[in-house]
Amino acid sequence: MGLFLNTVLNGVSEGMVFAAIALGLVLVNRATGIVNFSQGAMGMMTTFVAYSLLSGGIGYWPAFVVALAAGFFLGAAVELIFIRPLQGKSPLNPVIVTIGLLVVLEGIAGSIWGVTSRGFPPAFSQRGLRIGSTRVAFSTFDLFIVAAVIVLMAVMIAVFRWTDVGLRMRGAAFSPEVARLLGVRVGRMFTLGWALAATAGALAGLLAAPISSFGPYYMDLNLVYGFTAAVLGGLLSPVGALVGGLVTGLCISLVGGYLGGNLEPLGALALLLAVLMARPQGLFGSAKARRI
Repeated sequence: MGLFLNTVLNGVSEGMVFAAIALGLVLVNRATGIVNFSQGAMGMMTTFVAYSLLSGGIGYWPAFVVALAAGFFLGAAVELIFIRPLQGKSPLNPVIVTIGLLVVLEGIAGSIWGVTSRGFPPAFSQRGLRIGSTRVAFSTFDLFIVAAVIVLMAVMIAVFRWTDVGLRMRGAAFSPEVARLLGVRVGRMFTLGWALAATAGALAGLLAAPISSFGPYYMDLNLVYGFTAAVLGGLLSPVGALVGGLVTGLCISLVGGYLGGNLEPLGALALLLAVLMARPQGLFGSAKARRI
């Protein structure tokens, strides 16, 4: 019973990190209609910015805020420099560019900070909480992860449902020609969408670093799990991203706890295949008919 409880709690903690990555993927997809495969690498770069500040004696929370701001400006720069010139061309082009950007950013990080894995300090204690006379595998830092991701999801829902900016971003993503006729600055909305998504990616990177082997490639597997969570939730739903993250985290934690850690990626792959076969639009997506 103790093993099962700790495995589930570990799955919740990891699943919320995957949910943060999935929320970033959902945000950029809802705002621009693009799946950003460099989301993890962008979060890794901003986390290294925080790491450099921490190594220089800057406090955790100032470094945390600077990393989020760096994510915002990095996302805007990526959209302006790499994605904007591809508008009106093949939808496959941005996908290829984001994959290439992932490789480039990891190479830059490796050349600046090296490829050796290191530790990253958590915001709060990672010592397991005590419930009665039992200490469980869930810490104050895990509580912070849960709270941060729930706040991120709530902000995304509020922005897209109840703000004019969110409506403009959705309109720009799904019908840019009509949006332009209605006076929406489509390019500006795309830039903002990428900037906000990269900020969410920066948060995911900061949350994942203390519980991962921190280095230039530490977000790669997390991105795979985050993408699984986003697909599971439907790629357009913030709530779906959160649920998908939790389901993915629980699935790989149970696989790792009972079958071995080496099988965790296979567990995520099996989950992804099962969802795509049973419900291709995801748990919170809706099937749409296509006219030919």
